[in-house]
Amino acid sequence: MLENHYDETQIQVLEGLEAVRKRPGMYIGSTSSSGLHHLVKEIVDNAIDEALAGYCDKITVDILPGNSIRVTDNGRGIPVGIHPKEGISAATVVYTILHAGGKFGGGGYKVSGGLHGVGASVVNALSESLDLTIRENGKIYYQHFHNGGKYDEELKIIGDLPEGESTGTTVVFQPDPTIFPDTVYDYETLLTDLREQAFLNAGVRIVLTDLREEPDENGKAHVRQDDMRYEGGISSFVAHLNESKNPLHETPIHLNREENGMTAEVALQYTDSYTEVVKSFANNVHTMDGGTHENGFKNALTRVFNDYGRNKKLLKDNDQNLTGDDVREGMTAILSVKLPECEFEGQTKTKLGNTEARTLVDKMVYEGLSTYFEENPAVAKIIFEKAVGAQKAREAARRARDLTRRKSVLESVGLPGKLADCTSKDNTVTEIYIVEGDSAGGSAKEGRDRRFQAILPLWGKMLNVEKAREEKVYGNEKLMPVVTALGCGIGKDIDLSKLRYGKVIIMADADVDGSHIRMLLLTFFFRFMRPLIEQGHVYFAQPPLYKLTRGKRIEYVYVEGQQLKVLEEMSEGGKYKVDIQRYKGLGEMDPSQLWETTMDPSNRTIVKVELNDAAQADATITMLMGDKVEPRREYIERHARDARLDI
Repeated sequence: MLENHYDETQIQVLEGLEAVRKRPGMYIGSTSSSGLHHLVKEIVDNAIDEALAGYCDKITVDILPGNSIRVTDNGRGIPVGIHPKEGISAATVVYTILHAGGKFGGGGYKVSGGLHGVGASVVNALSESLDLTIRENGKIYYQHFHNGGKYDEELKIIGDLPEGESTGTTVVFQPDPTIFPDTVYDYETLLTDLREQAFLNAGVRIVLTDLREEPDENGKAHVRQDDMRYEGGISSFVAHLNESKNPLHETPIHLNREENGMTAEVALQYTDSYTEVVKSFANNVHTMDGGTHENGFKNALTRVFNDYGRNKKLLKDNDQNLTGDDVREGMTAILSVKLPECEFEGQTKTKLGNTEARTLVDKMVYEGLSTYFEENPAVAKIIFEKAVGAQKAREAARRARDLTRRKSVLESVGLPGKLADCTSKDNTVTEIYIVEGDSAGGSAKEGRDRRFQAILPLWGKMLNVEKAREEKVYGNEKLMPVVTALGCGIGKDIDLSKLRYGKVIIMADADVDGSHIRMLLLTFFFRFMRPLIEQGHVYFAQPPLYKLTRGKRIEYVYVEGQQLKVLEEMSEGGKYKVDIQRYKGLGEMDPSQLWETTMDPSNRTIVKVELNDAAQADATITMLMGDKVEPRREYIERHARDARLDI
């Protein structure tokens, strides 16, 4: 018989920062790479709050050797006096007690992104070590924390502040490897986040520097640095996102409104692309799940277009109204609101709930854009024609969709003929390999575990959907077999509950052509089946680059450059001969090799495609797959140093 004993002794009380270490996901979302990078954001947010209050105009972020982070600002410095209730320095309180800070109506900040007051203490809780230096009152104060926020000494004065040196705060922290499986910071991820803050805070200078690289034999180290300051604010942000697109009007439309201690501003620009990008913020926090402010923006935008069209007789009496999708096609918009008190959903603040934000933004957009259209009829005409074109394309796509459905019913079309399906119907275990070429597809079909692995070979040149509207996708002989095999629909009709395979794995050659195939498919999934990526169903297979053989011993190498190390080890310093084979394509491997190296779940490596920033992903895909050549060339030249060239 099971013992059923439950009393007061089983109630656990977590003291101080123990709760954060016990359940870090509640505070930073997860302990994956996104959570690791979120630590930097929490500290930078505190400096941004100083900027919002008007006391800080420079923030530096350094990635130090060993992947520790240093953040320095020239704000007022965290208060160092003794806290009347806690009996310790206020700075120590901020870094060791949850929900402590100057953002709860005490007059320290009128507007703040860190409303929950847990940022600094959470970073401390999840760090192996943290060093806090404060410059204020003509003195330099210092305190060291270790093992998740513990400290042996109180905050102390370590010197006088040199004349002319600014006040402010410096934080150096080392993420705890027992909390985070991977503690390596990605420069591009930090750059994207910090550039965003520089755009949102016009005039504030943010400098990111990577100091991790070891000096070469000549004593030189490659130090990467980005120095960002944007006087144009969110209008510059929109222009940045549209660098690889063709704008329909030269200058972004900028609207702003202030009311009852709240402010709102939006910058938007239309391009000749077929996709929309709307990125919203509340008190500088990216509200990736939108909220009331974004709803107010979208609703007002649609009303403005339809009212303008009716008033100017551009829409006739029996014409249908334009939909929200119609008026937002090709639009890039940045929406920012600043409120005395933001109501976010959860500590990670992904959705805004303030109803007053909807009203404020609605008024700003409807009145401001109506006036803009009246004062700029040429721009209004171009934008309106774009929306009408989108309406016609939407109708064409609907007809193409209906035709595809009727054709499927009349012809009793089932699964694609080239699909080698698996026997299991349980999508928690099934996976489909979308394979480049019939040759590789044949090897994959023979080598797979047919109980749960399906194979769909692709052939010929695939449609670049970046340059095509939705109606061109329906009926496309290269793309529709993919849609049919997955079974979950496409575009507005997508329903992941009908997805036939839990993992959609793109398997292409490890060369330039293979990279192009992967990018074409990824572009298609991002533009027309984005929930597949958002819900973590899309993966890249990682086939080996080299096969090294010595007698009966075989080693596979997956990363360019590692073959020399493996060769040295296998040949025992040149003592034995080792054969090296460079795989040029998947078709060079027989079925057993393909299974062993690339498809066996117990041995393979597959890379999950994650979507952290939809607007940045949109800009990157447009740059790589769009019409403009110059941005693509600049990107290649900028990243050539990191490329692995197979010569």
